[in-house]
Amino acid sequence: MSSEGSIVGGRYRLDQPIGRGRAGIVWLAFDTRLFRTVAMKRMYLPVGLPPERAGQARAMAMEEGKAAARIEHPCAISVYDVLPDGADVWLVMEYIPSRGMSVFLTEYGALSAEQAAALGILLGDAMATIHAAGIVHRTLEPGTVLLADDGGVKLTDIGITGGGPHAAYRAPEVTRGGPPSPAADVFSLGATLYTAVEGVPPFGEDGTAAERPPQNAGVLTGALQKMLRSDPTIRPTMADTVIALKAITEGQERTAFVPPTAPAMPTMPVAWMAQQPGGGPPGQQAPPSLQAQPTQQIQPGPLMQLPVQQVPQAPAPPQPMVPMQPPQPMLQSPAQPTARYQPTPEQRAAAAQAMREKAAARRRMILTVAAVLCAVLIGIGVAELLFV
Repeated sequence: MSSEGSIVGGRYRLDQPIGRGRAGIVWLAFDTRLFRTVAMKRMYLPVGLPPERAGQARAMAMEEGKAAARIEHPCAISVYDVLPDGADVWLVMEYIPSRGMSVFLTEYGALSAEQAAALGILLGDAMATIHAAGIVHRTLEPGTVLLADDGGVKLTDIGITGGGPHAAYRAPEVTRGGPPSPAADVFSLGATLYTAVEGVPPFGEDGTAAERPPQNAGVLTGALQKMLRSDPTIRPTMADTVIALKAITEGQERTAFVPPTAPAMPTMPVAWMAQQPGGGPPGQQAPPSLQAQPTQQIQPGPLMQLPVQQVPQAPAPPQPMVPMQPPQPMLQSPAQPTARYQPTPEQRAAAAQAMREKAAARRRMILTVAAVLCAVLIGIGVAELLFV
């Protein structure tokens, strides 16, 4: 059994459990080669199989991990690696601070129809990308949907058989023994969104009860009923489902799912904003509630921002009065003659001697150059006379 501090594949250190899925424990791990935090899960393998069947199960798990690693979508968890470690196969994924949708619904209750539709758009778009790659999710349910702390949505266990889908979110044809298909994923998405708004699965926890009519779905009711049709041939495709959900949200798409747990932030009163510089008449005063509580936390607007503490400033301490002194006349010093430099006779004689030496040197240089030129000209003339 793996435990904290264990090294998997000679590379990944298991630090602590962070969740539990249908296939087993999800670990927070550290990649000692690339120095990054990852999430790891030991893939489900049936126990008690003969050696040949056990080898086939490990090979199938490796193929499922490789297929999941091909998916690239903002709402799909990224798979970094799949590796065998002894008799186990481990899946290495990106780590996203989040909580499972099932945990979220248990703690905070159901979503509104509009929130569920926005969530369905993100999940449906990711599922359409998965289907375009020739992969079926197989186990879409609230337990495989992560609501990230930054407002994002991540879909996990893409194409992973694991311990099998939850009965409440399994399509009827799959329950009867049929193969998983994109149409079965549409049913699973519908059951997941139904649970998000109603708080319970549409056909009970075992998936065999009569369909429960939705009571809180509102504008989402029609889309859910189409997705939950028992006949897979008349269910909408995943792409059509996304189009229908976008129509429900009236084009107000969200790039991130905002959980309904953030409290509404108070806005600044209009009168208080009006008394700010340039915001209203100069004589307008703040509301009494703000005047009576100078330390009240005032929010700058409806956005999620840190509160700003309004603290009254303490008055400056009084300064002692100092009598003014009469101005003193400025004292002017008598003008002093400007000193001029006067060289001594010896310095004047030395300077004159230096100038004479420089002039003599220039004359010697000129005479030397002239003598060289004359010699060259004479040489040229003699050469012409000799060779004529």
